[in-house]
Amino acid sequence: MSAVERQRPQEVKIRPVAEHRRARFDFKVEEKLEAGLQLTGSEVKSLREGTVTLSDAYALPTRGGELMLHNAHIGPYGPAAAVYGHDPLRPRKLLMHRAEIDRWSSKVRERGYSIIPLSIYFKGPNAKVELGLCTGKTHEDRRHDIKARETKREMDRAIRRR
Repeated sequence: MSAVERQRPQEVKIRPVAEHRRARFDFKVEEKLEAGLQLTGSEVKSLREGTVTLSDAYALPTRGGELMLHNAHIGPYGPAAAVYGHDPLRPRKLLMHRAEIDRWSSKVRERGYSIIPLSIYFKGPNAKVELGLCTGKTHEDRRHDIKARETKREMDRAIRRR
């Protein structure tokens, strides 16, 4: 083993926990960003079990200049539920740099954007959430997306036939 191989940093293992599949259908994602989550011990254990739902979740800026994740349902962890349990729908603080929080908060307040969690995953030992700065899609936008997807399929079929 050479000296260069020994100095390589360890690859960080990413393990997905949950994904908000409907988000890309209902919203147009303008930007994506990774943020940390401030969790309790029983919430981390529940995440490792995969008992999380992001279907109605969203993030909002608070008056104190923080971003909070609302309506993300992290189920109770069975062995800790009696003594150290947590509220499944409590607001959770998102850990981001101040400049990113300020930039996204101003867009949410002024331009009508929404901050939607796209997925939750473990990056090494830390729980992370992928956030999307989104605008809502109209009925016409959805029809346009379906039409574009169908024409792409037809083109791919035509290419395979040749």
